Amino acid sequence: MQSVKVMRASEAIGETVINAQGENLGEIADVVLDAESGQIRYVVLSFGGFLGMGDKLFAIPWNSFKYVPDEKIYVLDMDRERLTAAPGFDPAHWPDMEDANWGEEVHEFYGHKPFWQI
Repeated sequence: MQSVKVMRASEAIGETVINAQGENLGEIADVVLDAESGQIRYVVLSFGGFLGMGDKLFAIPWNSFKYVPDEKIYVLDMDRERLTAAPGFDPAHWPDMEDANWGEEVHEFYGHKPFWQI
């Protein structure tokens, strides 16, 4: 199995995300960086909709994903039903991703502590 220690954000954008059951959960639409620390704040997952219409976006902590380089896919250990209940947003109305309270809620949903609290 190939090991990847660094990669460009542009290589992640557009890649497929599946869950542990092999179900397609969508694709990576964007990567949000923390400009002060250089950390990745969120991977933005595009999920749902049809042919790009009606997609909902989800900001998900980077450490929620496992990258499988041999297949160029990301695995998010979450079933589709739980993902539909996740805090998400419309592509035309992004949340304030600098809002610490919003960020803490997102991280808590995915079972992670925000890096800025560690």
